[in-house]
Amino acid sequence: MALKRLTKGDHPQSFGAFKPVGHAVVGLPDEACAIAVVHDLLQAGFDAEDILEYSAAEERAEMASMLQHTSNFAGFGYELTLMRRYQQLAQQGASWLVVFAPEPKQAATVAEVAKRHGALTAEKYHRLVIEDLI
Repeated sequence: MALKRLTKGDHPQSFGAFKPVGHAVVGLPDEACAIAVVHDLLQAGFDAEDILEYSAAEERAEMASMLQHTSNFAGFGYELTLMRRYQQLAQQGASWLVVFAPEPKQAATVAEVAKRHGALTAEKYHRLVIEDLI
């Protein structure tokens, strides 16, 4: 099955837990950092449609909604731990990017740019595992 780029209305899940396979999720200290990361990713060759931006309020609402509907099976997975981490960081004002990065080289670029701009968290979602990028 080919991976597809998400749009802002997409919320892929596994047992109710957020699972955007083929994408990297990046939490940044604030909106200014997120804007800088977007700029650098565009300069590195990503297309604008590869990058979804979420404010702290949007991320907080999304995670709260999904956490209310997760399956008991999701409670054993890293996905749920990450969702709780994302919600906590969003409550502290973190801005978010979801970047389509299905290839290892793309994920490495996301990791390098995210680190350079002080990312709080960054993970790449694969079909069976989640890779910590920073």
